[in-house]
Amino acid sequence: MAPKDPKQSGGFFASMASTLTNLGSAMTKSVNGIVGYEGLEVINPDGSSEDLEDEARKGRWKQEDRDGYWKVMQKYIGSDVTSLVTLPVLIFEPMTMLQKMAELMEYSHLLDLADECEDPYMRLVYASSFFISVYFAFQRTWKPFNPILGETYEMVNHGGITFISEQVSHHPPMSAGHAENEHFIYDITSKVKTKFLGNSIDIYPVGRTRLTLKKDGVVLDLAPPPTKVNNLIFGRTWVDSPGDMVLTNLTTGDKVVLYFQPCGWFGSGRYEVDGYVYNSAEEPKILMTGKWNESMSYQPCDSEGEPLPGTELKEVWRVADVPENDKFQYTHFAHKINSFDTAPKKLLASDSRLRPDRYALEQGDLSKAGFEKSSLEERQRDEKKNRVAKGQEFTPRWFDKTDEICPTTWDDMEVYRYNGKYTEHRAAVDNSDSVEAIDVKSIEFNPWQYENLAAA
Repeated sequence: MAPKDPKQSGGFFASMASTLTNLGSAMTKSVNGIVGYEGLEVINPDGSSEDLEDEARKGRWKQEDRDGYWKVMQKYIGSDVTSLVTLPVLIFEPMTMLQKMAELMEYSHLLDLADECEDPYMRLVYASSFFISVYFAFQRTWKPFNPILGETYEMVNHGGITFISEQVSHHPPMSAGHAENEHFIYDITSKVKTKFLGNSIDIYPVGRTRLTLKKDGVVLDLAPPPTKVNNLIFGRTWVDSPGDMVLTNLTTGDKVVLYFQPCGWFGSGRYEVDGYVYNSAEEPKILMTGKWNESMSYQPCDSEGEPLPGTELKEVWRVADVPENDKFQYTHFAHKINSFDTAPKKLLASDSRLRPDRYALEQGDLSKAGFEKSSLEERQRDEKKNRVAKGQEFTPRWFDKTDEICPTTWDDMEVYRYNGKYTEHRAAVDNSDSVEAIDVKSIEFNPWQYENLAAA
């Protein structure tokens, strides 16, 4: 039997899918009458074609900043800008991509439940809800800092988890991460491709994510949908991720297919996620529905995808309370992982918390943040020149490059594997009585493995 498709099937999702089809995607309109910006499209997630001119006047940019940014960026339309251009610090949040990877762990208790669960289909309900939960953080419209080669982030104070991430490549930008507790092992090699479209950018997740549940040793593989960031220059910046998320049990062949609805007129369908858990014969067993910025629920279903009589929707995940009027739309957990107060003993000098540009931005000093960001990027270029001149290759500290090439929908990707050395390092630190108490903020940020050519 072919998998039931929530975009096309009747029954539970029919009325919503039909409504979205009739409404179409969010309304768009070119920015006309503004010299130098002709042809750029504004997309209003909350309105129609009648109010796009008002929408175009909104946003975070001052005119002089916007004009300067556009002079630099317009030549890149249609290009992958992943590592082509230096961006102004005013569009950044005080967090790096390595910390963003750690932010996924906020609802890690769902993975504990998946590991403890005897029902193979409910395992997938818990695990897929865990992967849905991170999209609440992904809706933030500020850009995280690109990590410096060799930069790291470590977290040891949440759910019994030990987490380490490291920037393992600069061109192309790639990060690797490993999280583990008594219930699961989470491994990711992260890479993206982009397509810059002027007032928007398409982001394609090329990375590989593997999740191992320890109790039965099942291995899950994630294929997330692409993401589109709208209204980069004109209008209020907002994020959408229309498409399928597929989570496959590589051990049994069972899988979850969840469809992220596209945003329609007046916000219709925005945030909504619907789909099914299928067995290895591609028969639907459990339907799932909810909103990625709010909650997810599930209900057993028959072979046609219809809810079983006598059952009801049950909530499996709900977003935690968030701070009100937070400047960067941070959750309480985002503040926690960004804080020096939660840093582990003997914090690695390469840790993202110690970046001077990130810290300056957190303190509200944009001028200093911009200066420090430029200084770090220049130092990185100098280090590369020195490394190349000496015929040396960068070697990650906590991850090893493998011979494995992972095919994805958008590109092939090299895979990095956790080498276990951080676990040994952290155990040695935690078991040592000689670790002196120091002011973490006094540690100088140092991801460098090679000398600065400019200073040599």
